[in-house]
Amino acid sequence: MDGVADQRAIDRRAAAGAAVYAALDLGTNNCRLLIARRSRANFRVVDGFSRIVRLGAGLEESGVLSETAMRRTVDALQVCADKMARRGVTASRAVATEACRRAKNAEQFFARVAEQTGIALEAITWREEAELTLNGCRPLLDRAMRYALVFDVGGGSAELLWLKLNGGRAPDIVGWESLPCGVVTLAERHGKEDYTPQEFAAAVDAIAELLVPFEQRHRIRREIDRGVVQLLGTAGTVTTVAGVHLGLPRYNRRLVDGIWLELPAVRSVTHALARTTQAERVANPCIGPERADLVVAGCVVLEAVLRLWPADRLRVADRGVREGILLALMDRGNGARHG
Repeated sequence: MDGVADQRAIDRRAAAGAAVYAALDLGTNNCRLLIARRSRANFRVVDGFSRIVRLGAGLEESGVLSETAMRRTVDALQVCADKMARRGVTASRAVATEACRRAKNAEQFFARVAEQTGIALEAITWREEAELTLNGCRPLLDRAMRYALVFDVGGGSAELLWLKLNGGRAPDIVGWESLPCGVVTLAERHGKEDYTPQEFAAAVDAIAELLVPFEQRHRIRREIDRGVVQLLGTAGTVTTVAGVHLGLPRYNRRLVDGIWLELPAVRSVTHALARTTQAERVANPCIGPERADLVVAGCVVLEAVLRLWPADRLRVADRGVREGILLALMDRGNGARHG
């Protein structure tokens, strides 16, 4: 089937109400795709893809995306493009986050991706990344609470959102912050795979200092002490911690997404992981070789967050930017933005 016929078939599906939506989130560490159709309960996933590409490897030192990292990423994006073509995607959006916000050669990389895969990547701001994450996580917010602190520990940065909840209505963003302490960034700064107890403690102290101004602006601890704050964590660190806590034989999103964890249980896992060796982390089925050198860096950030804001429990979200994009595309409902 030629390109004109392909587009006509896509247009027919869109006109018949069979629109197929795709959301692609290219982070510092991961390339993730979701393809979905609208359903009564928001959307139904029909396909997906996730691969650790480490696009931001070496960026902290060089300021540019390396040739090896770009080649790995383009290979993953080609898989995404093939999936979108096979599924007859009628509306899509592909975004890139911290690594591409920082890299001096990001525009050249985007041009290469467009030429080789047909995917039109766009770098989104910290604010838009936070808003998309919030949109994707909204179903997990507790309407009975007055406030929520949402945090996303990514590969290149960590985002904080301080929200005023309004029952069933959209929450108000009272404050937000993006900090340069993602897992890839911290792991490269640390320079080795394992942490001594002293190194782990010092790293937590350093990240906690970065969080203090946000606390001083919003007095979150005061509201936590009043029992009116929900803590919600998203992205790989908290989902990995949840999987390890559950003792899963392999990671299972359905068992992790939306789970509530008591804070002592979370801290038990983070401190246990900080004491493990690289080989032990590789052997854990919820970590594996691709995350083994990053998970302790994530635990550093998570422990710092819990030190400043010790709510009784934490809700875990295995969702975020992609889900936020899908919901926005479906709300827009114009059916014909592909690439």
